[in-house]
Amino acid sequence: MNETTIFQSLHSHAKKMRIPNVWLVLSLSCTLLPGIAVAGFDEGLAAYGKKDFAAALREMKPLAIQGHASAQYNLAVMYDLGQGVAKDEKAAVKWYRLAAGQGHAPAQCNLGLMHINGLGLAQDYTEAGRWFRLAADQGYASAQYHLGWLYKNGQGIVQDYKEAVKWYRLAADQGQTNAQSNLGAMYARGQGVAKDDREAVKWYLLAADQGYPIAQVNLGLMYKNGQGVAQDYKEAVKWYRLGADQRYAAAQFNLGRMYENGQGVAQDYQETVKWYRLAGDQGDAMAQNNLGVMYVTGRGVSKSRVVAYALFNLSATGDPSSENDATGNRTLVAESMNNSEIEAAQELTRALTQPKNFLSALDKYGKRPAIKERA
Repeated sequence: MNETTIFQSLHSHAKKMRIPNVWLVLSLSCTLLPGIAVAGFDEGLAAYGKKDFAAALREMKPLAIQGHASAQYNLAVMYDLGQGVAKDEKAAVKWYRLAAGQGHAPAQCNLGLMHINGLGLAQDYTEAGRWFRLAADQGYASAQYHLGWLYKNGQGIVQDYKEAVKWYRLAADQGQTNAQSNLGAMYARGQGVAKDDREAVKWYLLAADQGYPIAQVNLGLMYKNGQGVAQDYKEAVKWYRLGADQRYAAAQFNLGRMYENGQGVAQDYQETVKWYRLAGDQGDAMAQNNLGVMYVTGRGVSKSRVVAYALFNLSATGDPSSENDATGNRTLVAESMNNSEIEAAQELTRALTQPKNFLSALDKYGKRPAIKERA
């Protein structure tokens, strides 16, 4: 098989609209909060603000033992994050639970997150929902968002898109970026509400303006496809770049596609390769596949079937679904490779899979004395 045939047969991917639902990150709520003035409490907060965790612990722990809810919450955060004490998720759960039992909304929310992630206790979505609801009913935005997520995904609760929209909207109206982004997704998909691309754009924009990368990607997609807004490739590139600069893989991939196709920017294969590499380094299988195509065709990089095969191999392993063409691409490129080339590609695949070794393995292979690949 000659290179022209390979070029015509290989498939690269235009990113489909990706609307992730949630990043469950405990640190979203893990900040120390002020409480009712009690001797030692303000001193503990001040010490924490100066990152003097040992001093903060000395002030907070006695108050927590005495039943001060905000001190209990703050002590839980310190155990949760390992600040001033050894990280201890079971101890964090203990203190979150004590504060939550007194109606402390942030503690209730974080206790729900501990249940979702199975940290310090068994994973239990139903119990998580109970704690989220208690905090959500107090108007706590993060809990409202997470309760909406449970309804959206039917985790520990009967799936109900209308309830998801209700709770997302309550949190979104308070400026909660995850909720704004997910509410936009509900409008884009017509889940729990009538499909409305303009409303989707409205909510994506609110979250994107606050720097939320998932919303930036989805807003970029709306501009690229002309959904809810006039089609504008330059605006799409703008939002993709903002997400890409935050190291969000979907944004990096989409920005690479724009450079590859010359949409909203001058066509630039080296920039294409740059962004595919960065997304591929984070495990984005589509980016790994497309980067492999660039190596087959020699666009933005020197041609190398060995590197292409290794990238297709990696991509196919990471995403074996029918939406990923990497398996077929690997078969096609293998038809023009000899045994030594395939062995070298398998060796490179193993190097690419090593933690934090993707980019360095590619660079190292590019500098090594090359095996002679067939023309």
